[in-house]
Amino acid sequence: MFHLITQSSNAKVGIGVAVSTSTAATCPDACPLKKAGCYADSGPLAIHWRKVTQEERGHVWSAFVKSVKSLPMGWKFRHNQAGDLPGANNRINRAMLRQLSGAIASRSLRAWTYTHKPLTASNVKAIREANAAGFVVNLSADNLREADRKAATGLPTVVILPRDAAPVTYTPEGRKVVTCPAQTREGTTCASCMLCQRGNRSVIIGFKAHGNGAKKAEKIAITP
Repeated sequence: MFHLITQSSNAKVGIGVAVSTSTAATCPDACPLKKAGCYADSGPLAIHWRKVTQEERGHVWSAFVKSVKSLPMGWKFRHNQAGDLPGANNRINRAMLRQLSGAIASRSLRAWTYTHKPLTASNVKAIREANAAGFVVNLSADNLREADRKAATGLPTVVILPRDAAPVTYTPEGRKVVTCPAQTREGTTCASCMLCQRGNRSVIIGFKAHGNGAKKAEKIAITP
């Protein structure tokens, strides 16, 4: 199941942003945060995510895509506050992702998301298609070394950082990493920043480990 909220009530997301949630079945085993530090595994979001996964809330894919098509023109849309790209486990369903990208394009939405799906040839092809269509899919890296490998694809990349990370740091290969402005500047939200939605940006975005699973996530971030 897939769930869409037209206007997020999350203060960190900000005003004027739609957010979605995808069933946990979309989360890849390749993600080390799966049941081991994912911020979505705790708090109110975890309760909501569980209801979507258990089919108590949300819609089937076709109805979800239709609801995306009903968003206001030019609206901001963060896909997946929990969950990953369509497709079971490690595989991206290319046809489903095309449908979502098409819905986003039809409304000129300023849309973005993140994925931990492994970079198989077919997955990379699907991700490139989505980005080319204007749906910014960020590759999620688990540490700075992996961030170098993922950024080398030319696709927008984000990375987990330790909780004490500086506002700006660099990968082993010298790529600049900017810590999420919402974590470093008071009053900044996704709505006011939108850096993650800039697919052609020159920097990697870092997210300090946060939530109840921050300690577990931080261990992953500092793994060589």
